[in-house]
Amino acid sequence: MKRALPVLVLSVAGLIPLWRYAPSHDTGSAQAAAAPAPAPSVSSPGGTTSTVVPGSTVDTEKGPVQVEVTFDGDRIASVRMLRQPDHPQTTAAVPQLIEETLQVQSADIDTVSGATITSDGYKESLQAALDARG
Repeated sequence: MKRALPVLVLSVAGLIPLWRYAPSHDTGSAQAAAAPAPAPSVSSPGGTTSTVVPGSTVDTEKGPVQVEVTFDGDRIASVRMLRQPDHPQTTAAVPQLIEETLQVQSADIDTVSGATITSDGYKESLQAALDARG
């Protein structure tokens, strides 16, 4: 009887994470096709050329990640998430990832704590867009 109570408590404690587990819903794996070709260049009134290049779709444990990079000449003018996991950590991490990308002008950025999987997918998709741009 002395062992029954600790065994029961530990068994319940071990089952709680299983009851609370919420699997991620992969909503886009069927739509994850090959990365589209870079969009044509568009001239702006100032004479500079803007190019929009989508990155590859990266399937992560949390869901697909894909970015779209707009170049203004040789500089990264903006980054937009085309696909991202529906996850609170991802929602909080995306602005940080984009801001750092615009500051360093490359895919060599830090991973956001708490959103490691999304950060890695973001960097991989971003690097694919940079490679496609040349």
